[in-house]
Amino acid sequence: MIFTPEFSESALPLAEYPRPQFRRESYLSLNGEWEYAFLTEERLPDAYDGRILVPYSPESPASGVLRVLRPEETLAYRRTFTLPEGFFRGRLLLQFGAVDQRCRVFLNGQEVGHHEGGYTPFEVDLTAALTAGENTLCLLVRDDASSPIYGRGKQRYRPGGIWYTPQSGIWQSVWLESTPQEALTSVRLLPSFRERTLAVTPEATVAGEVTVTALDGDTVLAFGSVAAGETLTLDVSACIPWSTAAPHLYRLLLTLGDDTVESYFGVRSHGKIEVNGKQYFAENGQPIFYNGLLDQGYWREGLYTPPSARAMYEELVRVKDRGFNMLRKHCKLEPALWYYYCDILGIAVFQDMMNGGERERPHRLVLAPFLNLRLNDENYASMGRADPASRAFWLHEAEAVQDTLYNCVSLVLYTVFNEAWGQFDAVRNTAHLRSRDPSRLYDHASGWQDKGAGDLCSRHIYFRPARPKNDGRRILALTEFGGYSYAMEGHTFTERTFGYRRFRTPEALAEAYARLFRREVIPAILCEGLGCTVYTQLTDIEDEQNGLDTYDRVEKLPRELLARLNAEVAAAFRQHLSQ
Repeated sequence: MIFTPEFSESALPLAEYPRPQFRRESYLSLNGEWEYAFLTEERLPDAYDGRILVPYSPESPASGVLRVLRPEETLAYRRTFTLPEGFFRGRLLLQFGAVDQRCRVFLNGQEVGHHEGGYTPFEVDLTAALTAGENTLCLLVRDDASSPIYGRGKQRYRPGGIWYTPQSGIWQSVWLESTPQEALTSVRLLPSFRERTLAVTPEATVAGEVTVTALDGDTVLAFGSVAAGETLTLDVSACIPWSTAAPHLYRLLLTLGDDTVESYFGVRSHGKIEVNGKQYFAENGQPIFYNGLLDQGYWREGLYTPPSARAMYEELVRVKDRGFNMLRKHCKLEPALWYYYCDILGIAVFQDMMNGGERERPHRLVLAPFLNLRLNDENYASMGRADPASRAFWLHEAEAVQDTLYNCVSLVLYTVFNEAWGQFDAVRNTAHLRSRDPSRLYDHASGWQDKGAGDLCSRHIYFRPARPKNDGRRILALTEFGGYSYAMEGHTFTERTFGYRRFRTPEALAEAYARLFRREVIPAILCEGLGCTVYTQLTDIEDEQNGLDTYDRVEKLPRELLARLNAEVAAAFRQHLSQ
Protein backbone atom coordinates (compact mmCIF):
# COMPACT_ATOMS: atom_id res chain seq x y z
CA MET A 1 0.00 0.00 0.00
CA ILE A 2 1.33 3.44 -0.94
CA PHE A 3 0.33 6.05 1.62
CA THR A 4 -0.64 9.62 0.75
CA PRO A 5 -0.39 12.61 3.11
CA GLU A 6 -3.37 14.45 4.53
CA PHE A 7 -3.22 18.23 4.97
CA SER A 8 -5.36 20.18 7.41
CA GLU A 9 -7.64 22.98 6.26
CA SER A 10 -7.45 24.63 9.69
CA ALA A 11 -6.33 28.24 10.00
CA LEU A 12 -3.97 27.14 12.79
CA PRO A 13 -0.34 26.71 11.68
CA LEU A 14 0.80 23.10 11.23
CA ALA A 15 -2.51 21.73 12.48
CA GLU A 16 -2.01 18.23 11.03
CA TYR A 17 -1.82 15.43 13.58
CA PRO A 18 1.88 15.62 14.44
CA ARG A 19 2.73 12.01 15.33
CA PRO A 20 1.68 9.52 12.63
CA GLN A 21 3.60 6.62 14.23
CA PHE A 22 1.38 6.77 17.34
CA ARG A 23 -1.91 8.35 16.34
CA ARG A 24 -5.04 8.74 18.43
CA GLU A 25 -8.42 10.14 17.46
CA SER A 26 -8.19 12.32 20.56
CA TYR A 27 -6.46 15.51 19.39
CA LEU A 28 -6.70 19.20 20.25
CA SER A 29 -4.06 21.42 18.64
CA LEU A 30 -2.63 24.22 20.81
CA ASN A 31 -0.78 25.83 17.93
CA GLY A 32 -1.70 29.43 17.29
CA GLU A 33 -1.41 32.63 19.32
CA TRP A 34 0.02 32.52 22.84
CA GLU A 35 1.08 35.37 25.11
CA TYR A 36 4.79 35.79 25.72
CA ALA A 37 7.18 37.76 27.94
CA PHE A 38 10.95 38.12 28.23
CA LEU A 39 12.07 38.15 31.85
CA THR A 40 15.24 38.73 33.82
CA GLU A 41 14.31 36.09 36.37
CA GLU A 42 12.75 32.62 36.14
CA ARG A 43 9.19 33.12 37.38
CA LEU A 44 5.67 33.40 36.06
CA PRO A 45 5.18 37.06 35.10
CA ASP A 46 2.48 39.45 36.23
CA ALA A 47 2.09 40.83 32.69
CA TYR A 48 3.01 39.74 29.18
CA ASP A 49 4.77 41.61 26.36
CA GLY A 50 2.54 40.59 23.48
CA ARG A 51 1.50 37.64 21.33
CA ILE A 52 3.61 34.98 19.61
CA LEU A 53 2.54 32.55 16.91
CA VAL A 54 3.30 29.01 18.11
CA PRO A 55 5.12 26.84 16.99
CA TYR A 56 7.58 29.45 15.68
CA SER A 57 10.56 30.45 17.82
CA PRO A 58 10.63 34.14 18.86
CA GLU A 59 13.76 34.69 16.75
CA SER A 60 11.86 33.86 13.55
CA PRO A 61 9.90 36.34 11.40
CA ALA A 62 6.93 33.94 11.39
CA SER A 63 6.55 34.23 15.17
CA GLY A 64 5.77 37.94 14.98
CA VAL A 65 8.36 38.65 17.71
CA LEU A 66 11.86 38.77 16.11
CA ARG A 67 13.80 38.85 19.36
CA VAL A 68 16.68 36.64 20.52
CA LEU A 69 16.37 35.01 23.93
CA ARG A 70 19.66 35.61 25.75
CA PRO A 71 21.23 33.05 28.15
CA GLU A 72 20.49 35.21 31.21
CA GLU A 73 16.80 35.62 30.29
CA THR A 74 13.64 33.54 30.67
CA LEU A 75 10.94 33.30 28.02
CA ALA A 76 7.43 32.89 29.43
CA TYR A 77 4.42 31.59 27.47
CA ARG A 78 0.75 31.61 28.43
CA ARG A 79 -2.54 30.55 26.89
CA THR A 80 -5.87 29.19 28.06
CA PHE A 81 -7.88 26.22 26.86
CA THR A 82 -11.27 24.69 27.54
CA LEU A 83 -11.76 21.03 26.71
CA PRO A 84 -14.58 20.23 24.28
CA GLU A 85 -17.47 18.27 25.73
CA GLY A 86 -16.66 14.56 25.85
CA PHE A 87 -12.95 15.09 25.23
CA PHE A 88 -11.71 14.05 28.70
CA ARG A 89 -11.48 10.25 29.14
CA GLY A 90 -9.59 9.94 32.42
CA ARG A 91 -6.11 11.34 31.67
CA LEU A 92 -5.13 14.57 29.91
CA LEU A 93 -1.73 14.58 28.19
CA LEU A 94 0.12 17.61 26.86
CA GLN A 95 2.45 16.77 23.96
CA PHE A 96 5.37 18.86 22.74
CA GLY A 97 7.21 18.14 19.50
CA ALA A 98 10.23 20.14 20.72
CA VAL A 99 11.07 23.09 22.96
CA ASP A 100 14.54 24.64 22.87
CA GLN A 101 16.26 24.21 25.34
CA ARG A 102 14.95 23.78 28.92
CA CYS A 103 11.37 24.32 30.00
CA ARG A 104 9.09 24.09 32.99
CA VAL A 105 5.33 23.55 32.49
CA PHE A 106 2.57 24.96 34.71
CA LEU A 107 -1.17 24.37 34.66
CA ASN A 108 -3.38 26.69 36.70
CA GLY A 109 -0.30 27.87 38.61
CA GLN A 110 0.86 24.36 39.54
CA GLU A 111 4.14 23.03 38.10
CA VAL A 112 3.30 19.79 36.30
CA GLY A 113 6.45 18.89 34.36
CA HIS A 114 9.79 19.89 32.90
CA HIS A 115 12.17 18.88 30.11
CA GLU A 116 15.77 19.42 29.05
CA GLY A 117 17.06 19.30 25.48
CA GLY A 118 15.93 21.28 22.48
CA TYR A 119 15.24 18.57 19.92
CA THR A 120 13.29 15.61 21.30
CA PRO A 121 9.54 15.31 21.99
CA PHE A 122 8.09 14.97 25.47
CA GLU A 123 4.80 14.50 27.29
CA VAL A 124 3.35 16.07 30.44
CA ASP A 125 0.39 14.61 32.36
CA LEU A 126 -1.97 17.49 33.22
CA THR A 127 -4.67 15.43 34.91
CA ALA A 128 -3.96 16.32 38.54
CA ALA A 129 -4.00 20.08 37.91
CA LEU A 130 -6.96 20.14 35.50
CA THR A 131 -10.09 22.10 36.44
CA ALA A 132 -13.56 22.31 34.93
CA GLY A 133 -13.99 25.06 32.36
CA GLU A 134 -11.09 27.31 31.43
CA ASN A 135 -7.52 26.25 32.24
CA THR A 136 -4.36 28.37 32.09
CA LEU A 137 -1.24 26.79 30.64
CA CYS A 138 2.19 28.44 31.12
CA LEU A 139 5.78 27.66 30.18
CA LEU A 140 9.07 29.05 31.42
CA VAL A 141 11.88 28.51 28.93
CA ARG A 142 15.65 28.97 29.29
CA ASP A 143 18.08 28.63 26.39
CA ASP A 144 21.83 29.07 26.04
CA ALA A 145 23.08 28.40 22.51
CA SER A 146 26.65 28.73 23.78
CA SER A 147 26.24 26.20 26.59
CA PRO A 148 28.75 23.33 26.56
CA ILE A 149 26.10 21.03 28.04
CA TYR A 150 23.26 20.89 25.52
CA GLY A 151 23.06 20.06 21.82
CA ARG A 152 22.81 23.22 19.71
CA GLY A 153 23.18 22.21 16.06
CA LYS A 154 24.26 25.15 13.90
CA GLN A 155 23.02 27.93 16.22
CA ARG A 156 25.27 30.81 17.21
CA TYR A 157 24.63 34.22 18.81
CA ARG A 158 26.88 35.82 16.18
CA PRO A 159 25.72 33.99 13.05
CA GLY A 160 27.70 33.99 9.84
CA GLY A 161 29.08 31.55 7.29
CA ILE A 162 28.06 28.03 8.31
CA TRP A 163 26.53 29.20 11.64
CA TYR A 164 22.97 30.49 11.83
CA THR A 165 20.48 32.48 13.90
CA PRO A 166 19.84 30.88 17.31
CA GLN A 167 16.40 29.52 18.20
CA SER A 168 14.57 29.21 21.49
CA GLY A 169 11.25 28.15 22.90
CA ILE A 170 8.50 26.16 21.22
CA TRP A 171 9.40 25.29 17.63
CA GLN A 172 7.31 22.18 16.97
CA SER A 173 3.62 21.47 17.41
CA VAL A 174 1.88 21.44 20.80
CA TRP A 175 -1.30 19.47 21.36
CA LEU A 176 -3.60 17.80 23.91
CA GLU A 177 -4.92 14.28 23.87
CA SER A 178 -6.93 12.33 26.39
CA THR A 179 -6.76 8.63 27.22
CA PRO A 180 -8.36 6.22 29.68
CA GLN A 181 -6.38 5.45 32.83
CA GLU A 182 -5.42 2.14 31.24
CA ALA A 183 -3.72 3.23 28.02
CA LEU A 184 -0.93 2.54 25.60
CA THR A 185 2.18 4.69 26.05
CA SER A 186 4.48 3.62 23.20
CA VAL A 187 5.26 0.87 20.72
CA ARG A 188 8.50 -0.42 19.24
CA LEU A 189 8.41 -2.04 15.78
CA LEU A 190 11.18 -4.17 14.30
CA PRO A 191 10.61 -5.73 10.86
CA SER A 192 12.66 -8.68 9.65
CA PHE A 193 13.05 -8.67 5.88
CA ARG A 194 14.67 -12.12 5.91
CA GLU A 195 11.95 -13.77 8.00
CA ARG A 196 9.10 -11.53 6.72
CA THR A 197 7.98 -10.86 10.29
CA LEU A 198 7.22 -7.82 12.41
CA ALA A 199 8.17 -7.76 16.09
CA VAL A 200 5.73 -5.53 18.03
CA THR A 201 6.52 -4.44 21.60
CA PRO A 202 3.81 -2.23 23.12
CA GLU A 203 4.14 -0.40 26.43
CA ALA A 204 1.22 0.73 28.57
CA THR A 205 0.22 2.19 31.91
CA VAL A 206 -0.89 -1.28 33.05
CA ALA A 207 0.21 -4.85 32.38
CA GLY A 208 -2.84 -5.58 30.25
CA GLU A 209 -3.36 -7.48 27.01
CA VAL A 210 -2.80 -5.57 23.77
CA THR A 211 -4.38 -6.70 20.52
CA VAL A 212 -2.37 -5.98 17.39
CA THR A 213 -3.72 -5.96 13.83
CA ALA A 214 -1.69 -5.45 10.65
CA LEU A 215 -3.73 -4.19 7.70
CA ASP A 216 -3.37 -3.40 4.03
CA GLY A 217 -5.96 -0.63 3.80
CA ASP A 218 -8.90 -2.32 5.54
CA THR A 219 -7.79 -5.88 4.75
CA VAL A 220 -6.43 -7.79 7.76
CA LEU A 221 -3.00 -9.30 7.07
CA ALA A 222 -2.06 -10.53 10.54
CA PHE A 223 -3.53 -10.50 14.03
CA GLY A 224 -2.42 -11.36 17.55
CA SER A 225 -2.32 -10.31 21.18
CA VAL A 226 0.45 -9.79 23.70
CA ALA A 227 0.92 -8.51 27.25
CA ALA A 228 2.15 -4.93 27.47
CA GLY A 229 5.92 -4.93 27.76
CA GLU A 230 6.25 -8.23 25.90
CA THR A 231 6.97 -8.83 22.18
CA LEU A 232 4.58 -10.26 19.61
CA THR A 233 5.97 -11.53 16.30
CA LEU A 234 3.54 -11.25 13.41
CA ASP A 235 3.82 -13.09 10.10
CA VAL A 236 3.76 -10.30 7.49
CA SER A 237 4.91 -12.36 4.52
CA ALA A 238 1.91 -11.05 2.55
CA CYS A 239 3.45 -7.55 2.62
CA ILE A 240 5.36 -6.14 -0.33
CA PRO A 241 8.78 -4.99 0.94
CA TRP A 242 9.46 -1.28 1.39
CA SER A 243 12.26 0.21 -0.71
CA THR A 244 13.32 3.66 -1.87
CA ALA A 245 12.05 2.67 -5.34
CA ALA A 246 8.71 1.27 -4.08
CA PRO A 247 7.87 2.53 -0.58
CA HIS A 248 5.07 0.17 0.45
CA LEU A 249 3.67 0.78 3.93
CA TYR A 250 1.00 -0.93 6.02
CA ARG A 251 -1.32 0.09 8.83
CA LEU A 252 -1.04 -1.23 12.37
CA LEU A 253 -3.79 -0.98 15.01
CA LEU A 254 -3.10 -1.51 18.71
CA THR A 255 -5.87 -1.74 21.28
CA LEU A 256 -5.75 -1.95 25.07
CA GLY A 257 -9.21 -1.88 26.62
CA ASP A 258 -10.85 1.35 25.46
CA ASP A 259 -7.63 2.85 24.09
CA THR A 260 -6.75 2.47 20.39
CA VAL A 261 -3.64 3.74 18.62
CA GLU A 262 -2.87 3.60 14.91
CA SER A 263 0.65 3.21 13.57
CA TYR A 264 2.27 1.96 10.36
CA PHE A 265 5.23 -0.15 9.27
CA GLY A 266 7.26 -1.27 6.29
CA VAL A 267 9.10 -4.55 5.80
CA ARG A 268 12.72 -3.80 4.89
CA SER A 269 16.32 -4.14 5.98
CA HIS A 270 19.15 -1.60 6.00
CA GLY A 271 22.65 -2.99 6.01
CA LYS A 272 25.82 -3.53 4.05
CA ILE A 273 27.10 -6.12 1.60
CA GLU A 274 30.47 -7.15 0.19
CA VAL A 275 30.87 -7.24 -3.59
CA ASN A 276 34.22 -8.01 -5.23
CA GLY A 277 36.04 -7.39 -1.97
CA LYS A 278 34.49 -3.98 -1.25
CA GLN A 279 31.70 -2.90 1.09
CA TYR A 280 28.48 -1.24 -0.08
CA PHE A 281 25.14 -0.22 1.36
CA ALA A 282 22.45 -2.87 1.08
CA GLU A 283 18.69 -2.36 0.90
CA ASN A 284 16.78 -5.57 1.46
CA GLY A 285 19.99 -7.53 0.91
CA GLN A 286 20.84 -5.92 -2.45
CA PRO A 287 23.54 -3.30 -3.15
CA ILE A 288 22.27 0.27 -3.39
CA PHE A 289 23.98 3.59 -4.06
CA TYR A 290 22.67 6.36 -1.83
CA ASN A 291 22.83 9.58 -3.82
CA GLY A 292 21.67 12.41 -1.60
CA LEU A 293 21.85 15.93 -0.27
CA LEU A 294 22.82 17.63 2.95
CA ASP A 295 19.56 18.93 4.43
CA GLN A 296 19.75 21.29 7.40
CA GLY A 297 16.02 21.96 7.65
CA TYR A 298 16.00 25.77 7.84
CA TRP A 299 13.24 28.00 6.45
CA ARG A 300 13.48 31.72 5.78
CA GLU A 301 10.37 32.73 7.74
CA GLY A 302 10.28 29.99 10.37
CA LEU A 303 13.98 29.10 10.81
CA TYR A 304 13.74 25.58 12.32
CA THR A 305 10.00 25.41 11.59
CA PRO A 306 8.45 24.99 8.12
CA PRO A 307 5.64 27.32 7.02
CA SER A 308 3.30 24.34 6.60
CA ALA A 309 3.23 20.58 6.43
CA ARG A 310 2.43 20.88 2.73
CA ALA A 311 5.60 22.93 2.13
CA MET A 312 7.64 20.31 3.97
CA TYR A 313 6.12 17.51 1.88
CA GLU A 314 6.43 19.33 -1.43
CA GLU A 315 10.13 19.96 -0.82
CA LEU A 316 10.65 16.23 -0.36
CA VAL A 317 8.71 15.54 -3.56
CA ARG A 318 11.11 17.86 -5.41
CA VAL A 319 14.05 15.94 -3.96
CA LYS A 320 12.64 12.66 -5.27
CA ASP A 321 11.66 14.13 -8.65
CA ARG A 322 15.28 15.20 -9.22
CA GLY A 323 16.45 11.62 -8.83
CA PHE A 324 17.92 11.77 -5.32
CA ASN A 325 17.12 8.87 -3.00
CA MET A 326 18.58 10.06 0.31
CA LEU A 327 18.87 13.08 2.61
CA ARG A 328 21.42 13.58 5.35
CA LYS A 329 19.58 15.42 8.12
CA HIS A 330 22.33 17.64 9.47
CA CYS A 331 22.65 18.55 13.17
CA LYS A 332 18.89 18.74 13.69
CA LEU A 333 15.92 16.52 14.51
CA GLU A 334 12.82 17.18 12.41
CA PRO A 335 9.12 16.97 13.29
CA ALA A 336 7.74 13.43 13.11
CA LEU A 337 5.77 14.33 9.97
CA TRP A 338 9.02 14.93 8.06
CA TYR A 339 10.16 11.36 8.67
CA TYR A 340 6.69 10.09 7.78
CA TYR A 341 6.89 11.89 4.46
CA CYS A 342 10.30 10.31 3.80
CA ASP A 343 8.75 6.93 4.59
CA ILE A 344 5.87 7.39 2.16
CA LEU A 345 8.02 8.89 -0.61
CA GLY A 346 10.91 6.44 -0.36
CA ILE A 347 13.70 8.80 0.70
CA ALA A 348 16.42 7.18 2.81
CA VAL A 349 17.48 9.19 5.87
CA PHE A 350 20.96 9.61 7.30
CA GLN A 351 20.39 11.22 10.72
CA ASP A 352 23.01 13.30 12.53
CA MET A 353 23.18 13.32 16.30
CA MET A 354 23.15 16.80 17.81
CA ASN A 355 26.57 18.39 18.20
CA GLY A 356 27.48 20.32 21.31
CA GLY A 357 30.32 20.88 23.74
CA GLU A 358 32.42 24.01 23.93
CA ARG A 359 32.55 26.32 20.93
CA GLU A 360 34.55 24.77 18.09
CA ARG A 361 38.20 25.82 18.20
CA PRO A 362 40.06 26.69 14.97
CA HIS A 363 42.65 23.94 15.36
CA ARG A 364 39.86 21.33 15.54
CA LEU A 365 37.59 22.87 12.95
CA VAL A 366 40.01 24.17 10.30
CA LEU A 367 43.64 23.16 10.80
CA ALA A 368 43.41 19.53 11.91
CA PRO A 369 41.72 18.08 8.81
CA PHE A 370 43.91 19.93 6.31
CA LEU A 371 47.18 19.26 8.16
CA ASN A 372 46.09 15.67 8.81
CA LEU A 373 46.46 16.18 12.56
CA ARG A 374 45.11 13.26 14.56
CA LEU A 375 43.38 14.36 17.74
CA ASN A 376 42.84 12.14 20.76
CA ASP A 377 39.10 12.22 21.39
CA GLU A 378 39.64 10.70 24.83
CA ASN A 379 41.39 13.94 25.81
CA TYR A 380 38.13 15.64 26.75
CA ALA A 381 39.58 19.09 27.43
CA SER A 382 41.19 19.33 24.01
CA MET A 383 37.96 18.22 22.32
CA GLY A 384 35.73 20.69 24.17
CA ARG A 385 34.12 18.04 26.39
CA ALA A 386 35.87 18.68 29.71
CA ASP A 387 32.60 18.95 31.64
CA PRO A 388 31.25 15.48 32.57
CA ALA A 389 27.71 16.88 32.37
CA SER A 390 28.31 17.74 28.72
CA ARG A 391 29.32 14.17 27.88
CA ALA A 392 26.46 12.70 29.90
CA PHE A 393 23.85 14.90 28.25
CA TRP A 394 25.16 14.17 24.75
CA LEU A 395 24.68 10.46 25.39
CA HIS A 396 21.25 11.03 26.94
CA GLU A 397 20.12 13.04 23.92
CA ALA A 398 21.59 10.56 21.43
CA GLU A 399 19.65 7.75 23.11
CA ALA A 400 16.50 9.89 23.04
CA VAL A 401 16.96 10.46 19.30
CA GLN A 402 17.26 6.70 18.79
CA ASP A 403 14.10 6.08 20.82
CA THR A 404 12.21 8.80 18.93
CA LEU A 405 13.15 7.46 15.48
CA TYR A 406 13.26 3.73 16.17
CA ASN A 407 10.15 2.99 14.09
CA CYS A 408 11.15 5.22 11.16
CA VAL A 409 11.07 2.97 8.08
CA SER A 410 13.42 5.10 5.96
CA LEU A 411 16.12 5.67 8.60
CA VAL A 412 19.31 3.98 7.35
CA LEU A 413 22.20 5.50 9.31
CA TYR A 414 23.19 7.62 12.29
CA THR A 415 26.04 10.11 12.11
CA VAL A 416 27.48 9.99 15.61
CA PHE A 417 29.91 12.93 15.34
CA ASN A 418 30.43 15.46 12.54
CA GLU A 419 33.84 16.99 11.77
CA ALA A 420 35.06 16.48 15.36
CA TRP A 421 32.50 19.00 16.73
CA GLY A 422 32.30 18.00 20.39
CA GLN A 423 33.60 14.54 19.49
CA PHE A 424 34.60 12.28 22.36
CA ASP A 425 35.01 8.54 22.78
CA ALA A 426 33.73 8.04 19.23
CA VAL A 427 34.55 4.33 19.11
CA ARG A 428 32.96 3.57 22.48
CA ASN A 429 29.89 5.76 21.89
CA THR A 430 29.27 4.21 18.48
CA ALA A 431 29.44 0.71 19.95
CA HIS A 432 26.98 1.73 22.67
CA LEU A 433 24.47 3.22 20.23
CA ARG A 434 24.78 0.19 17.94
CA SER A 435 24.02 -2.09 20.89
CA ARG A 436 20.77 -0.16 21.42
CA ASP A 437 19.78 -0.32 17.73
CA PRO A 438 21.77 -2.80 15.62
CA SER A 439 19.29 -2.46 12.74
CA ARG A 440 20.97 0.77 11.52
CA LEU A 441 24.42 1.64 10.23
CA TYR A 442 26.74 4.15 11.93
CA ASP A 443 29.10 6.86 10.67
CA HIS A 444 31.18 7.35 13.81
CA ALA A 445 33.20 10.41 12.66
CA SER A 446 31.87 12.09 9.56
CA GLY A 447 34.45 14.06 7.61
CA TRP A 448 37.59 13.67 9.69
CA GLN A 449 39.11 12.45 12.95
CA ASP A 450 38.37 8.91 11.76
CA LYS A 451 39.09 6.36 14.48
CA GLY A 452 38.63 3.35 12.22
CA ALA A 453 35.25 2.41 13.66
CA GLY A 454 31.72 2.53 12.27
CA ASP A 455 30.47 1.29 8.93
CA LEU A 456 31.70 4.16 6.74
CA CYS A 457 35.00 5.47 5.51
CA SER A 458 33.43 8.92 5.63
CA ARG A 459 35.02 11.86 3.81
CA HIS A 460 34.24 15.58 3.37
CA ILE A 461 36.01 17.09 0.37
CA TYR A 462 35.55 20.70 -0.75
CA PHE A 463 38.85 22.23 -1.81
CA ARG A 464 40.36 19.44 -3.90
CA PRO A 465 39.07 16.86 -6.40
CA ALA A 466 36.36 14.68 -4.88
CA ARG A 467 38.20 11.37 -5.29
CA PRO A 468 38.36 9.69 -1.88
CA LYS A 469 40.31 6.46 -1.39
CA ASN A 470 38.70 3.23 -0.27
CA ASP A 471 40.14 1.71 2.90
CA GLY A 472 38.80 -1.69 1.83
CA ARG A 473 37.11 -2.39 5.17
CA ARG A 474 34.12 -0.04 5.21
CA ILE A 475 31.73 1.63 2.80
CA LEU A 476 33.47 4.49 1.01
CA ALA A 477 31.18 7.49 1.46
CA LEU A 478 31.54 11.09 0.28
CA THR A 479 29.35 12.48 3.07
CA GLU A 480 29.91 16.16 2.15
CA PHE A 481 31.24 17.74 -1.03
CA GLY A 482 30.44 20.41 -3.59
CA GLY A 483 28.96 23.43 -1.85
CA TYR A 484 28.90 25.40 -5.13
CA SER A 485 27.55 28.89 -4.57
CA TYR A 486 25.33 31.11 -6.71
CA ALA A 487 23.53 34.11 -5.21
CA MET A 488 20.26 34.47 -7.13
CA GLU A 489 19.25 38.11 -7.34
CA GLY A 490 16.17 38.88 -5.27
CA HIS A 491 16.43 35.65 -3.32
CA THR A 492 19.30 36.22 -0.90
CA PHE A 493 19.06 36.61 2.86
CA THR A 494 22.09 38.86 3.40
CA GLU A 495 24.62 40.71 1.28
CA ARG A 496 27.25 38.19 2.33
CA THR A 497 27.77 35.10 0.20
CA PHE A 498 29.34 31.98 1.66
CA GLY A 499 30.21 28.96 -0.43
CA TYR A 500 33.13 26.73 -1.35
CA ARG A 501 33.24 27.89 -4.96
CA ARG A 502 31.31 30.84 -6.39
CA PHE A 503 29.58 31.27 -9.74
CA ARG A 504 28.00 34.38 -11.22
CA THR A 505 25.35 32.83 -13.47
CA PRO A 506 23.04 29.83 -13.27
CA GLU A 507 24.57 28.55 -16.53
CA ALA A 508 28.05 28.55 -15.00
CA LEU A 509 26.71 26.78 -11.90
CA ALA A 510 24.99 24.11 -14.00
CA GLU A 511 28.11 23.50 -16.08
CA ALA A 512 30.33 23.19 -13.01
CA TYR A 513 27.86 20.91 -11.21
CA ALA A 514 27.68 18.55 -14.20
CA ARG A 515 31.45 18.56 -14.53
CA LEU A 516 31.85 17.73 -10.83
CA PHE A 517 29.73 14.60 -11.16
CA ARG A 518 31.02 13.45 -14.54
CA ARG A 519 34.72 14.06 -13.91
CA GLU A 520 35.00 13.30 -10.22
CA VAL A 521 32.04 11.43 -8.70
CA ILE A 522 31.40 8.92 -11.49
CA PRO A 523 35.13 8.04 -11.85
CA ALA A 524 35.27 7.54 -8.07
CA ILE A 525 32.38 5.09 -8.34
CA LEU A 526 33.98 3.19 -11.23
CA CYS A 527 37.56 3.17 -9.92
CA GLU A 528 37.33 3.33 -6.13
CA GLY A 529 33.97 1.74 -5.42
CA LEU A 530 32.44 4.91 -3.98
CA GLY A 531 29.18 3.87 -2.32
CA CYS A 532 27.45 7.12 -1.34
CA THR A 533 27.39 10.86 -2.06
CA VAL A 534 25.97 13.74 -0.03
CA TYR A 535 26.10 17.00 -2.00
CA THR A 536 26.17 20.26 -0.03
CA GLN A 537 23.35 21.25 0.00
CA LEU A 538 19.57 21.24 -0.55
CA THR A 539 18.86 24.94 0.13
CA ASP A 540 20.61 28.21 0.86
CA ILE A 541 20.65 29.19 4.55
CA GLU A 542 21.27 32.79 5.60
CA ASP A 543 24.85 33.60 4.41
CA GLU A 544 25.25 30.25 2.69
CA GLN A 545 24.27 30.53 -0.97
CA ASN A 546 25.34 26.98 -1.88
CA GLY A 547 21.96 25.30 -2.11
CA LEU A 548 20.33 23.74 -5.13
CA ASP A 549 17.42 25.96 -4.09
CA THR A 550 17.37 29.46 -2.64
CA TYR A 551 16.37 30.06 0.99
CA ASP A 552 12.83 30.80 -0.19
CA ARG A 553 12.75 27.58 -2.27
CA VAL A 554 13.37 28.79 -5.84
CA GLU A 555 15.22 26.19 -7.91
CA LYS A 556 18.64 27.25 -9.24
CA LEU A 557 19.35 24.28 -11.51
CA PRO A 558 17.04 22.66 -14.07
CA ARG A 559 15.29 19.66 -12.58
CA GLU A 560 15.92 17.73 -15.80
CA LEU A 561 19.68 18.22 -15.51
CA LEU A 562 19.76 16.88 -11.96
CA ALA A 563 17.58 13.89 -12.84
CA ARG A 564 19.79 13.08 -15.85
CA LEU A 565 23.01 13.29 -13.82
CA ASN A 566 21.55 11.17 -11.04
CA ALA A 567 20.54 8.56 -13.61
CA GLU A 568 24.15 8.55 -14.85
CA VAL A 569 25.39 8.03 -11.28
CA ALA A 570 23.04 5.06 -10.81
CA ALA A 571 24.17 3.58 -14.15
CA ALA A 572 27.84 3.95 -13.18
CA PHE A 573 27.19 2.10 -9.92
CA ARG A 574 25.50 -0.77 -11.76
CA GLN A 575 28.41 -0.88 -14.21
CA HIS A 576 30.93 -0.98 -11.39
CA LEU A 577 29.18 -3.88 -9.66
CA SER A 578 29.09 -5.88 -12.90
CA GLN A 579 32.86 -5.57 -13.50
